Amino acid sequence: MNKQSIHITILGSGTCVPSLKRSASSVLLEIENNKILIDSGPGTTQRLLEAGISINQLTHIFYSHFHPDHISELITILFSSKYSGLTRQKSLHITAGTGFLDFYNRLKSAFGHWIDLDTLILDEMSIITGDHRTFDGFNVDTMPTNHNPESLAYRFTSIAGASVVYSGDTDECQELIQIARNADILICESAMPDAQKVKGHLTPSLAGNIAHEAKVSQLILTHFYPECDTVDIARQCRTIWSGPLWLAQDLMRLAV
Repeated sequence: MNKQSIHITILGSGTCVPSLKRSASSVLLEIENNKILIDSGPGTTQRLLEAGISINQLTHIFYSHFHPDHISELITILFSSKYSGLTRQKSLHITAGTGFLDFYNRLKSAFGHWIDLDTLILDEMSIITGDHRTFDGFNVDTMPTNHNPESLAYRFTSIAGASVVYSGDTDECQELIQIARNADILICESAMPDAQKVKGHLTPSLAGNIAHEAKVSQLILTHFYPECDTVDIARQCRTIWSGPLWLAQDLMRLAV
């Protein structure tokens, strides 16, 4: 692996709607020696295994928000880490928006010590303004987005300067354009076709416009509801976006 690159694996390109084709939202980034999970909707742990990654290899998890299709397998990951054959030796750094510590404590009130790991490091990033963290091998910036109160978009930047932005769930907002400005890759939700837009989510043409306004180098559309599989999503996006375009599929890999 080129240590100056960011390697991307789309683990889940769908939603909580059951599908044999698409697991719910999740992306793996590999930067230097870090294995970074972004969101962990249903199906994530199986897709990790299919990608050749053990949960104990994960160094960081970042959550865009607390909806089940993005966070439900946090419980699975923590509970599995208590299994004697998977006992975690290194710390696991979990980051999300303001309110995550309360969310985690509520989970502990339901599941008790089974999801309480000595190796956990929990962190909250601001949902009011942009925020920044520096880790070994990469930096993270966030901006609040237009979905849930705790929703964040993330920008991951390697020491060499490669950048990947993950929108999470969002409707149109200037904050996403701002954080995605000149990014190498924007991984952007496109939940429904243009004709079936729902509040709190983007469509292919809206995602294309964000990529255009932000002047990103490449665009990956993801988080597809089943309706997206019955229309030409790429064509709808192409009404605005003329740059490199990828329609996410589970276990699709790219590098920047």
